[in-house]
Amino acid sequence: MEKWNHASNDFILLGLFPPNKTGLLLLLLIILVFFLASVGNSAMIHLIRVDACLHTPMYFLLSQLSLMDLMYISTTVPKMAFNFLSGQKGISFLGCGVQSFFFLTMACSEGLLLASMAYDRYVAICHPLHYPLRMGNRMCMKMITGSWTLGSINSLAHTVYALRIPYCRSRATDHFFCDVPAMLPLACMDTWVYECMVFVSTTLFLLLPFLGITASYGRVLFAVYHMRSK
Repeated sequence: MEKWNHASNDFILLGLFPPNKTGLLLLLLIILVFFLASVGNSAMIHLIRVDACLHTPMYFLLSQLSLMDLMYISTTVPKMAFNFLSGQKGISFLGCGVQSFFFLTMACSEGLLLASMAYDRYVAICHPLHYPLRMGNRMCMKMITGSWTLGSINSLAHTVYALRIPYCRSRATDHFFCDVPAMLPLACMDTWVYECMVFVSTTLFLLLPFLGITASYGRVLFAVYHMRSK
């Protein structure tokens, strides 16, 4: 078995679509969706920035969500389209790390930001008189900064671990971007440490925010029903 080391920098992305007309049609459809999503998110960010009436915590959080969505799709789709149209499948070692870092950062940060947005709506609906105290601009900025920071730290840990493990198989991954779980089967060492990291990260950045969002909206629906029943 061939031993790969860091001198062989390229990973091979086998892609999502077959290299034929059907694959090209599907790629063009994805590019269209990518364009529409990019225009929509960019317009949302610009509108919130220029309209002073929208300078409230709810819309600040919404603008950050649009920014994360914009960066999320920009991390994977352009490289996928370039590889398909050019016939190339390689991505450099550094490029793989950068792509993986930004993808994981957006994924983790979005979960935390969505939980922050759910809390914002919970306070606004269930405790409207306390809203200016609990959700001022300062608290909003803390939520935004915390989401980006924690997401980046978690992503950096995953990315560094994935790029430091030795690979002793072909670096061809059956994927269209550098997804760490797709890279692990190529490693020639036990990856149980990373599997523990995945469990902890999933709990902190996906499960807990999901439970928080569910609890917040559950309380909101209960409050709305209680007010209407009166």
